[in-house]
Amino acid sequence: MRAPQIQLLPAFADHRPDLFRKKLRVNPDTFDFILDRISGHPIFQNNSPNRQLPVALQLAIFLNRVGHYGNAISPEDVRQWAGVSVGSVINCTNRVMIALLDLHDDFIFFPGADDSKLAKAREFIEVRTCAAWRNGVFAANGSAVKLMMKPSLYGETFYDRKCNYSLNCQVGGQQIDPMGDLPVAAARRDASQPPNRRLQAWTSRQHS
Repeated sequence: MRAPQIQLLPAFADHRPDLFRKKLRVNPDTFDFILDRISGHPIFQNNSPNRQLPVALQLAIFLNRVGHYGNAISPEDVRQWAGVSVGSVINCTNRVMIALLDLHDDFIFFPGADDSKLAKAREFIEVRTCAAWRNGVFAANGSAVKLMMKPSLYGETFYDRKCNYSLNCQVGGQQIDPMGDLPVAAARRDASQPPNRRLQAWTSRQHS
């Protein structure tokens, strides 16, 4: 009997967004915004009689993999979670990555220094953490900061999985989400499509 957990995402989006974020690391409206932008990309189309998975499922698989680390992102573990083959996990990851890279400038950008939303994010961080962290809006909890050289004391302790000597950025206190105040969030909130419109159609299939 096969009961993939990925089929729970539409219900999570409507009733438990915290669980949706835990699996995909984005809010449901952010998911819909990205989905609308990449759905027409030619990478999701081909002349083969074999159908691809719906783009929504491919995006969910990709976000699940990039939002976790270690054994949790292995093709085998994601295969069990999504109820697809290992090859499909790899193909979905590659396709979504290509689509996002082609839209790099639409998804990845830094707001200007005088941007009002950035100022609001800085104020939020200062209140919730400490004044010294005010300008730390571009670093996330756990971000690695490379060291110039191997520390002389306990040097190997600082050797990370990417073969660098680094320190991890650790944020204490309440959990914060400054991204909600950045311009990309405003863009997705202004999207014309209603939240979760596509999530409800995940069981359908489309021609590649």
